[in-house]
Amino acid sequence: MAPQDAILGWDEDSNAEAYNAFTRAHPMYDATSRDLARRGHLDNASLVVDLCGGAGATARAILDLIPACARVVSVDNAAAMQRVGRRTLTDARLTWITAPAERLADHLHANSADAVVCNSAIWKTDTAAVFAAVAHILRPGGHFVFNIGGGFAGVRHPDELSTRTGPSLNALIRQVAAETHGYTPPPRDADRPPKLPMKTVTEQLTAAGLTIVGTELTAQHSTMAEKKAWLSIPVFARPEGDFTHAQRMHILDTAYAMTTPDAPAVTSWLVVVAQRPEATA
Repeated sequence: MAPQDAILGWDEDSNAEAYNAFTRAHPMYDATSRDLARRGHLDNASLVVDLCGGAGATARAILDLIPACARVVSVDNAAAMQRVGRRTLTDARLTWITAPAERLADHLHANSADAVVCNSAIWKTDTAAVFAAVAHILRPGGHFVFNIGGGFAGVRHPDELSTRTGPSLNALIRQVAAETHGYTPPPRDADRPPKLPMKTVTEQLTAAGLTIVGTELTAQHSTMAEKKAWLSIPVFARPEGDFTHAQRMHILDTAYAMTTPDAPAVTSWLVVVAQRPEATA
């Protein structure tokens, strides 16, 4: 079963506006977008796909790297996210397509894209179907670059533990919710199998005809203040369960008051670069 925020909320205007504001005020999505785009070999690209592109945070990074004559197609299933993107990101080279990632091949010709980039969202999709669609639209030699949150991949960057100076904000949220609302937290991620381990990714990419050419476990460094801003977006608000958004925000404020705003917070990302093999003679 997909996590709650993989299903609900993304096509709501309040979430779309809050998410877009966060991406412009805080460096997390900009930094990860630029990292992925740099790995996509975009210097000579003519068409790049921003997959699960939301309001365009990753498209902005791609547009900065591609040639002036190249195009970007941003594909996302949430019309609300794209409405915000169309209003705030105006570039004649950018086209928006409202569609599920799994239906990518319905909207682009075979062998038409030089690269596909997907930031932070691949775990929300039917990855086997998405990988097959990506392989269909990539040109031979084209690159597919995406990342998987460390918790979903079942990996942790050493910085995530060594940099921590106290409980995570999520842990404090669960503590406050338990004390004030009798909340019973679900099993910890560490006690559950990862949703998208590298073994599964490798098998599905291979089945789609794509070859992994690189992987790297990276660490995104931020602060408790940035983490609080992220958890203030309704779709990311915690804890899960039968809480109103106002209750979640009160719990978040109480938990955040127990931290130091500039205390470090680290998020792990597993970055994967795959390629469609060059055609053989």
